[in-house]
Amino acid sequence: MSVLTPLLVRGLTGLTRRLPVQRAQIHSKPPREQFGTMEVAVGLTSCFLCFLLPAGWVLSHLEDYKKRE
Repeated sequence: MSVLTPLLVRGLTGLTRRLPVQRAQIHSKPPREQFGTMEVAVGLTSCFLCFLLPAGWVLSHLEDYKKRE
């Protein structure tokens, strides 16, 4: 390691400490309308179909993918 490496690292980390950090102004309110049972069911079903079904397909056919043809 050269003599200049600690100075370089200290200089680079010093720059990041001096940068201004902007914080988000997030204010939340209660929803105007409550979600209905049908909306919740559609949302959960679409999440299942989009994420869990393809992952389950790949995991169930993992042995087929390992075979070389």
